[in-house]
Amino acid sequence: MKNPISYGILLTVFAYMLFTAHDSVVKLLVADIPVWQILFWRSCTILAGCFLFEGPSLARKVRRSPIIKPMIVRSMLLVIAWTSYYSAARYLQLAEVTTLYYAAPVVGTILATIVLREKVTLVRWTAVGLGFCGVVIASNPVGLSISWPVYLALQAAVLWATGMVLLRKTALHEKSHIQMAVSNIIFILLTATMAILHWQTPTAYQMLLLFGTGVIAGAGQLALFEGMRQAPVSVLAPFEYTSLIWAFLLGFLIWGDIPKANTFLGAAFILSAGLIIIVSERMKGKVATV
Repeated sequence: MKNPISYGILLTVFAYMLFTAHDSVVKLLVADIPVWQILFWRSCTILAGCFLFEGPSLARKVRRSPIIKPMIVRSMLLVIAWTSYYSAARYLQLAEVTTLYYAAPVVGTILATIVLREKVTLVRWTAVGLGFCGVVIASNPVGLSISWPVYLALQAAVLWATGMVLLRKTALHEKSHIQMAVSNIIFILLTATMAILHWQTPTAYQMLLLFGTGVIAGAGQLALFEGMRQAPVSVLAPFEYTSLIWAFLLGFLIWGDIPKANTFLGAAFILSAGLIIIVSERMKGKVATV
């Protein structure tokens, strides 16, 4: 594809579609299998895929990576973000935790201006704001008050956004599968103890789903990492909101959840945010070629 930003957008949308599918599989598993065990199996599957792709030299390349330290920091932030998100989800309604978590693209855009020195145009800010409004409309959180779970959900959003900014910084200096290997090694180390302590022997069907979480999440990580190599954080941030649309679609197809009118209105806002970015970047590309 000639335009790297368009390629980055396409990969990012695909990544968040896969992450939503991953969350749907986790929802099928979490009633019987502890989250720690799911994350452990998922990371083991992804790491095995990295070894299949790279071969025995993967371990040496990981050790010698010039950006091993920031990748480790990023991975630890994401583990804390996941833990915070799932802890908050136990006490908050889905609409509430979703709305709070989707503060991440806003935080990510702000951090991109500070850490990465990205020049965020008015169009990009408008897209981020429009997308967040769409999330609020679609999720319709009513009566949300400040509490410890609310803090955890916001903490998850901030840590995820920080992780995405670090990903953009490291993506330009290291191959995606090396970064994936580092991330999942950290996840394995940090989840292994809890996974063993709370171990539940899975059935054959659950084993298939556990393997599926690794395959789906691995493909999603690869798409996201490659997308971050192609485009700035402030361009890609609004497209994180598209995962909400995929969530409503999968909820309807798998569990028969029927979206309400506010869901469709919110989805229209989210799609408009994405279209604003796409049209803006295409116009900039045409001007640059004149």
